[in-house]
Amino acid sequence: MNGNAKEIAATLLAIERGINERWNKGDVDGALEVYSDDVTYFDPMTETRLDGRKTVEAYFRQFFEGKLNIMRNDFVGPQVIVDEAGDMAVVSYNLVNYVSDGQGGEKLGSPWNATMGYRKIDGRWRAVHVNWSFTRHPAAMQGLIA
Repeated sequence: MNGNAKEIAATLLAIERGINERWNKGDVDGALEVYSDDVTYFDPMTETRLDGRKTVEAYFRQFFEGKLNIMRNDFVGPQVIVDEAGDMAVVSYNLVNYVSDGQGGEKLGSPWNATMGYRKIDGRWRAVHVNWSFTRHPAAMQGLIA
């Protein structure tokens, strides 16, 4: 990875960490502020791809805003691939969440696979595609075995 790509990777991972810090507290605006107007989005609860920031915003506000309380998370194996021009990148990592165990400690929450496509728009990095999936979800694993 050249020097510019390393700098871009550090910038994008900092953006992702910032989004997740806010998300953990139920603040969906951290993500929405980074999403492009034409962002596309998938997660395990969406029936189809969501197109556009306004559509994603309505979904986030209905299901997530003010409803999350994740104590902390770990970014596992982050990777950033930057195109040669330095204006597009793919960010991927595994996200491990920790939630309250109800007794003053924490327990493992849902582990996730995360992939984000970023594009530099008007000098600012914007997420243009977001995809979240469960990591080795038990029901999915059982479905493969059955």
